[in-house]
Amino acid sequence: MLTRIHKWKPYHFSRNSACLCPLANSIFTKPSVSASNVEEEREPMVPSCSDPVREVLAGLRNFGFVNFLRGEYFRSVFSTLNQQQVDRIIDCLRRESSDDAALFFFHALRNEYGFRHSKDSQFVVAHVFASTRRFRDLQLVIQQMIDQEGCGSAPLLCELLLDNFRDWDSNSVVWDTLAFAYSRYEMVNDALLVLAYMKDLNFQASIPTYNSLLHNLRRTDMLWDIYNKMRDNGISENEYTDSILTDGLCEQAGLQDAVLFLQKPKVNGVGPPIVSFNTIMSRFCKLGLVDEAKSLFCMMLKQGLHPDAYSYNILIHGLCIAGSIEEAVNFTDQMENEGLKPDIVTYNILVKGFLLLGLMRGAWQLIQKMMLTGLSPDVVTYTILICGHCRLGNIDEGLKLLEEMVSLGCQLSFIPYSILLSSLCKCGRVKEALILFDDLKTSGLKPDLITYSILIHGLCKLGEIQSALQLYDEICSNKILPNSFTHSSFLLAVCEYGTIREARKCFDVLTRSEPQNIVFYNIMINRYVKVGNIGEAVQLYKSVIEKGISPTIVTFNSLIYGFCKNKNLEEARQLYEAIRQHGLLPSTVTYTILMNALCEEGCMQGMIKLLQQMEANDVVPTHITYTVVIKGLCKHGRLNESLQVLNNMYIKGLHPDQITYNTIIQSFCKAHNMIKAFQLVGKMIMHKLEPTPATYNVLINGLCINGRLEYADRLLTCLEDQNVCLSKVAYMVMIKAHCAKGDVHRAVLFFHKMVEKQFQISINDYSAVINRLCKRRIITKAKYFFSVMLSNGIGPDEKLCKTMLIAFYKSGDQGSVSELLAEMIKTGLLSLIINEIPTCIPLGSLIGSIHK
Repeated sequence: MLTRIHKWKPYHFSRNSACLCPLANSIFTKPSVSASNVEEEREPMVPSCSDPVREVLAGLRNFGFVNFLRGEYFRSVFSTLNQQQVDRIIDCLRRESSDDAALFFFHALRNEYGFRHSKDSQFVVAHVFASTRRFRDLQLVIQQMIDQEGCGSAPLLCELLLDNFRDWDSNSVVWDTLAFAYSRYEMVNDALLVLAYMKDLNFQASIPTYNSLLHNLRRTDMLWDIYNKMRDNGISENEYTDSILTDGLCEQAGLQDAVLFLQKPKVNGVGPPIVSFNTIMSRFCKLGLVDEAKSLFCMMLKQGLHPDAYSYNILIHGLCIAGSIEEAVNFTDQMENEGLKPDIVTYNILVKGFLLLGLMRGAWQLIQKMMLTGLSPDVVTYTILICGHCRLGNIDEGLKLLEEMVSLGCQLSFIPYSILLSSLCKCGRVKEALILFDDLKTSGLKPDLITYSILIHGLCKLGEIQSALQLYDEICSNKILPNSFTHSSFLLAVCEYGTIREARKCFDVLTRSEPQNIVFYNIMINRYVKVGNIGEAVQLYKSVIEKGISPTIVTFNSLIYGFCKNKNLEEARQLYEAIRQHGLLPSTVTYTILMNALCEEGCMQGMIKLLQQMEANDVVPTHITYTVVIKGLCKHGRLNESLQVLNNMYIKGLHPDQITYNTIIQSFCKAHNMIKAFQLVGKMIMHKLEPTPATYNVLINGLCINGRLEYADRLLTCLEDQNVCLSKVAYMVMIKAHCAKGDVHRAVLFFHKMVEKQFQISINDYSAVINRLCKRRIITKAKYFFSVMLSNGIGPDEKLCKTMLIAFYKSGDQGSVSELLAEMIKTGLLSLIINEIPTCIPLGSLIGSIHK
């Protein structure tokens, strides 16, 4: 019985109506299931029965799917439908009308009305898709179901499939898709449970399902269990299986096993795919084993496989990293001979290889060759070049390349900007860094936290705290949450450039927002130690323990250094013992600090014992550690042993630095063995270690104190001719030595050279020269240096005035005495030293003569 209802009001679908309506019209055009020919003016009739399922089915039959689902009546009925009723409608449509009718109704309710279908309905739809071989739609339905149910839902879904869908067509396909979807979502345990049910049902999983599981388990021992199970079930592996297994063996550091797997005969007679070779070659190259990668490349050729461009790129990259740039270029030529055209990736690898060796010209020649082949540099190419120029200190060239990128319309990224910002900050070019940062923002890129942090960190290191704070405020206004790295940069900057009180205030603010951040405590403890306030450092350490914050080895190293600095070795030793109580191990820095303290105290036996303990605990000494040992040996005159330690460093692969050599060279100079000292300088140069100004200072001073002043003159002159960078110390050593010898002319000559080189000359430098001249009673030249000092705006100190006054008076130069006294009265120095002047000097009469 049908009854009239209100006038028909079409309901327009808001989403996907364009795709649903044609589908519905193509399905429901038969008179038995459609009323599409009914005019809109007709007043539709609906069933009057109280069963909404029958009402909906009747409405769909009489008025057509599209018209009925658009109507106000269905909208009112829909609000009363539950999942079970919808399940009945879908089941009826599938059995009485068609699978397509059930699918249309299912999607209409889900997409247009936001209805959440039951698992039963979803499995019905899944089976329909499986039977019609619409596998993509099948996967989508199963994935949506897993999204809803989540991890651990396999038992429920498997029981539902067993109870309600055991005899359905294509049931095995649905089971396999379910296992594949769980594996795809990395829900491995759920996937394995589905496979266990499938085994009981005699359903066979597909090779994609097994491959997906193998991929997820490639880092575990279960990899081979799944592989063997797959082979036992008669599933033939494909090239993806081989590549996954190879990758798994490489991930588990079984490179030799991976190579043996490649050589193992396959069941289907098909050899391993190229991708498997590429995987192992890539891993060999990452480990620096380029020769092994080349052997594998040859094995590939012997097996009749033709390496692809990726194979060549892997080897070329490995050779570039190993520094074999010529061989890498040869492989590129071989690649072209095989008919494989080098792509932009190949050229980028080679360009990076040239730049790693500092061969900028070779990199640009390669880019020219690349452009001749029709390839244009991409954003990666420009980024590599910018990075290379910045590493070589050519920041301006890097900036020009960035401008070129922008002008050519290349896709910009944060990386080149970040490299340049970091380089500019390191060089102190803050204003340019800020201008570049503004350019970044105007280019359309929105700075992220990393970009901000790089600039803030750079500004803080240079002491530009106000500029950094402005950027910090900008981060907060852009709703970017600053991280601990940003905050640490601020605290480090305040510690370095502010007062200790300002640093503590900043620390207190930061620890209120991040109370458990040990990094802040480490920074503040280290600052207290550096200013010599070990008491406050210890108090902070106690606060760390009381608050339950885990200290790090950095915490202990700072405190141990502070106690060693204060020569409190007992407290330092107690802290060293406490390290293990906190689950930590002493680091190389820990041992080195303690060894240096023992060396300063002259406790050689304790230092050597600590070194032995360090090596026994598998803590690798650094070149700094051995430099401390060498310093201790030299301090006790054990020079031959220090040379042995130096040689052992090279044997162990460590590279001594200039400080190491300078320590030994200075000791040989003091031991009057200048020949050995110069031999050590030659050894430095042989090992490509450039002597520093301190090295030459030691040599020049050694020659002077050993009475070889003429050789010191020759050495200094020779170094000047070679434009070697010398320090003021070298010239002062020569000036003092010539003054002591009485060769004032040479002393004045070196003094003028020091002035010409624009060294900053202090009162101590003038005093050193004048004192020596006065001691040798060369008053005229002492007066000369004194007048030069006064003309340069440097006033004499008390000690110098006393020395000169006595020397001038003893020489009988009354005029010089009067001039000096006048200067002393003028500057107020006379009143400070009047009690220290010998009574033999008649100050009263001298001062009286000045007033007359």
